[in-house]
Amino acid sequence: MTAVIVIIVVVVVLALAGGGLALARRKRSQQLQEQFGPEYDRAVEKSDSKSEAEKELASRRKRHAELDLRSLDPQTRERFRGDWKQVQGEFVDDPGGAVEKADSLVTTIMRERGYPVEDFDRRADDISVEHPRVVENYREARRVRDAHRNGSAGTEDLRGAVTSYRSLVDALLDEGSDRGGHDDGSHGDGRHRDDEGRHRDEPRGSGDERGRDDRVRDEGAGNGRQEREADGPSADGAHDHDGSRR
Repeated sequence: MTAVIVIIVVVVVLALAGGGLALARRKRSQQLQEQFGPEYDRAVEKSDSKSEAEKELASRRKRHAELDLRSLDPQTRERFRGDWKQVQGEFVDDPGGAVEKADSLVTTIMRERGYPVEDFDRRADDISVEHPRVVENYREARRVRDAHRNGSAGTEDLRGAVTSYRSLVDALLDEGSDRGGHDDGSHGDGRHRDDEGRHRDEPRGSGDERGRDDRVRDEGAGNGRQEREADGPSADGAHDHDGSRR
């Protein structure tokens, strides 16, 4: 009788331990999904198993926690914003050059923040911990940069790459805007991205400017005058035709 009781106790203990382990695994999975968002799904797709993917993501998180990341002082932040304005301003005349400079600027900002920058895949993994949505823009922008070097990237591809780099520059300068897997599309300074993650002030080309609203009539004026609604603010600030700042 005693042996039977012992066996029952052991079975119950093992069942409870197994249930606790399963609960801990579910909780860990939920936490990783919430933190990494789409990056979690990407890791699972690339891995042989869900457990392997979660192990890799947990490793990223642990490694990121050990980084000595620094906040940027206001002067440095504004300097980098000025550098970005220059990059975007050069897009019309030299789209490929603007992409190259955008990629270099991102690396410079990461180095200034304290990220290891020797390897691109490592940079992307480190970025994904705090910016799991923006990091895919980074990968796509780098893909276009490489395609440009091979002569297989068109102007629209380059335009998209600069816009993608912009999202990462914003994330790195507006620290914490995408942390914890929560991203409402804002950048801390009132600007927002549209549904595709592209900025409304994306670089514009000559002759085929994008993002302009249709012409609308001023019905109240009654004089047939047409006005074109302005674009969103450009990187260096836009002005109306009369010289006043919008």
